[in-house]
Amino acid sequence: MADPMTQSSQISSSQGLNDAHSASSKDSKFSDSFFSSPVSLIQSPQVNDLVHWRDPKKSGVVFGVSLLLLLSLAAFSMISVVSYLLLALLCVTISFRIYKSVIQAVQKSNEGHPFKALMEKDVTVPPETFRKHVDTCLTHVNHVLKKMSRLFLVEDLVDSLKLAVVMWLMTYVGAVFNGITILILADILLFSVPPIYEKNKTQIDHYIGIVRTQVNTTFAKLQEKLPGSMKRCKAE
Repeated sequence: MADPMTQSSQISSSQGLNDAHSASSKDSKFSDSFFSSPVSLIQSPQVNDLVHWRDPKKSGVVFGVSLLLLLSLAAFSMISVVSYLLLALLCVTISFRIYKSVIQAVQKSNEGHPFKALMEKDVTVPPETFRKHVDTCLTHVNHVLKKMSRLFLVEDLVDSLKLAVVMWLMTYVGAVFNGITILILADILLFSVPPIYEKNKTQIDHYIGIVRTQVNTTFAKLQEKLPGSMKRCKAE
């Protein structure tokens, strides 16, 4: 018959392993959901229809307005752009209100305020919805902070080196483009790449697979060499 202390230690160790396994699985599931959330947003039916130009009129309007807004931000300050947009909206609504008032006075009708139906709509944000989005954002922020601490405190040397390479490349990108220019290019690519990819999916996937294989092979070789060099440094 086994010792009760031995049994309790075995039970506690097995529970610890199970807890660690469940925690790691939860963390991996959350990580997958976090990194897939931007992708799922882009792949949502509404956004997917826009970027693939299912409705050319709607996609053209969205692309034109977004590009015009970014170009305006590149030429003027954000305060000026927002002020002009709100001023233009006010001009439209005031002009329409005056026009409808004149028409009602001429026709001697009593239709009331032209924006009455819109003013009666509930535009308030429910507290539950607000708290839900705040909790979601807080979860994402905490995960990003945890990820950044792992990278900058070099928990995994290869991942930190990957981040260093990306940041080094971004210094060259920043020397050529500013933030607004990158957003303009991203907006153009967002509405031009999906139709091109849809027409040439087979060829593009083939070349992407070749590049991905070469990159993974390079990082695998680098990961194999780094532990050996670190061991030699410790031995010296």
